[in-house]
Amino acid sequence: MINAKLAAQSHPNHQTIVKISKKVAFGGKELVIIGGPCTVESLEQMEIVAQKLSTASVQGLRGGVYKPRTSPYAFQGMGEEGLEILARVRSHYNMPIVTEVMSISQIEVVAAHADMLQVGSRNMQNFDLLKALGQAGKPILLKRGLAATIEEFVMAAEYILSHGNADVVLCERGIRSFDDYTRNVLDLGAVAALKQITHLPVIVDPSHAVGKRELVAPVARAAIACGADGLIIECHPEPEKSVSDARQALSLEDMVHLVDSLKPVATAVGRSVSEAIGAGSKPAQSAILPKSKSGGSASSLYISQFVYSAPVNCRQVC
Repeated sequence: MINAKLAAQSHPNHQTIVKISKKVAFGGKELVIIGGPCTVESLEQMEIVAQKLSTASVQGLRGGVYKPRTSPYAFQGMGEEGLEILARVRSHYNMPIVTEVMSISQIEVVAAHADMLQVGSRNMQNFDLLKALGQAGKPILLKRGLAATIEEFVMAAEYILSHGNADVVLCERGIRSFDDYTRNVLDLGAVAALKQITHLPVIVDPSHAVGKRELVAPVARAAIACGADGLIIECHPEPEKSVSDARQALSLEDMVHLVDSLKPVATAVGRSVSEAIGAGSKPAQSAILPKSKSGGSASSLYISQFVYSAPVNCRQVC
């Protein structure tokens, strides 16, 4: 039995609700779907994503600005400029933002721009970071480590809870295996177990679990059938051109179709998929950032300085 004093479920109906905005909350009857690119690349990119997803049943936006990459030569993210882009898009489309924080020094600036702070797989047992996030004052999305046991995962959440932050959402994103056909192995048994062990909401990241876009939809539907409280899925206006994790990114059209396909599955297990959160929002202006002489946005030019042509194994990068 896992000795988690705060994360453990005290009775079968004990379920924490974690709100990340006035309209969006994890752990209730309604599923929460988060979508967006692996990496924030430009304001224009995020506007296109938000405009499309805000009219679908997608409640929040994801986008990395501080990127934990296997290779030091891979693009590391836009940093604060990326955070400003996320904040601008949120203000236009009223969609809460989820983005990763990698170190204690980043917490303040990320918390100032994002609605939910993500702890990536590689930082699941960064105990100093977890303790600091207990004081962050923002909901935390905690991803399971690459080779973490269920007990280690729950106890990582316990670090955050025990340091003052009750708003923690667990995310199963697959664990490493000898089989390399998929990027990782999605542990749906862990989803079912966590729903019994803990009162915290549990969501699934099918994109990192399988690493291949054609496998994301069936795995996502299976996750909902297994009891997940939501999903976080990578999508991109032009998946093949994504600066990171291109192989697993869905097109925006495929993302919308996937979300629609979740509705009958959700109904079958007594859940529901929310209506579009951004329906009726005014579209953002398409050229807020200054243009470069080459015609691209300042952000696109920024990225071009850091994108390397050397091939990178999708399985190795986050």
